[in-house]
Amino acid sequence: MTDDYYDRLVDEGALEDYLETHLGPADTYTVEHHQEGFSNETLFCTWGDRELVIRRPPPGETAETAHDVLREYRVTKALSDHDCAVPVPQPLVACENHEVIGSEFYVMDRLEGDVCRWAEPDRFANPAARREVGVQLVDTLVAIHDVDHTAVGLDDFGRPAGYTPRQVERWRGQLEWAFERTREERAVPTLEDVGAWLEANVPEDHPETLVHGDYKLDNVMFGPGSEPRLVGVFDWEMSTLGDPRFDLGWMLAYWRNPDDPEPAVPELMPTFMEAEGYPSRAELVDRYERESGRSFPNDRFYRTLAVYKLAALGEMFFRRHLEGNSDNPMYPLMETRVPSMAERAQRIIDGEEPL
Repeated sequence: MTDDYYDRLVDEGALEDYLETHLGPADTYTVEHHQEGFSNETLFCTWGDRELVIRRPPPGETAETAHDVLREYRVTKALSDHDCAVPVPQPLVACENHEVIGSEFYVMDRLEGDVCRWAEPDRFANPAARREVGVQLVDTLVAIHDVDHTAVGLDDFGRPAGYTPRQVERWRGQLEWAFERTREERAVPTLEDVGAWLEANVPEDHPETLVHGDYKLDNVMFGPGSEPRLVGVFDWEMSTLGDPRFDLGWMLAYWRNPDDPEPAVPELMPTFMEAEGYPSRAELVDRYERESGRSFPNDRFYRTLAVYKLAALGEMFFRRHLEGNSDNPMYPLMETRVPSMAERAQRIIDGEEPL
């Protein structure tokens, strides 16, 4: 990370003044850029004897509401204040004033544990623990979809009716935003065919629940201990009221079966869940249907939509790279990875990548 990019992320002096005003004085203060994510920026902050996390959008122009950290703050605060069955880090304070660090941001407590991003922790390297990881991942998604959004104050959090066709329209729009700059480098015509198929196959109706919008294995944390225990769900910036099947399709897009072809984006798609003990995609769906009482018809549509969204995000990352608004080393790889994702979406449509 360059010093210039870090300076665009945070004014340490202004942030220190803000934290002192809202959390009280501290005799220790450090800030570190956490570079594991690919969308919003995450800063780890030590404030006295507290370990904090600060979430803010990336610097530079962004596409509509793709980086809405204040939305993330609102939903996690609602869930934590009402002691829901969904585990989230404790949100502390949110700031809309761009004069503090150059954008809106919020502060939350930091949790301890493991995020299974690129590999499983050694303590989970056995079939029983691996199966429990999959079970808890699904059961927590069921808990999200079971939240009484009216009771927790989120009744105006979105427009659930028509959510799914709007998703197709939204991600087509995000692609167009990215293509304004990236088509100067290369085109991705397969994505146009995929988008047309999605528009022609949108389900006529769907259940309406709270949805996370980015639910997958590396957006949850498992606490310390030999037995898997899911202690936190992160990255709620795309949460809303909508179609719970969208969340399930997105989670499955990141889940590997042992006989799958090579990942379209190896930088985003770890393969460790191919090991003995992890449930298959079909087993995850069976568990979800059994625990939630909701069916998952049209799985090809929802899994294709997930890959289409992933391709759109990748193209947005590529635009940010071309405009100098990120120093993430993965972003320039999207020049070739997005076309590979488009090909994967077409395989799902054609039935060549089943559950």
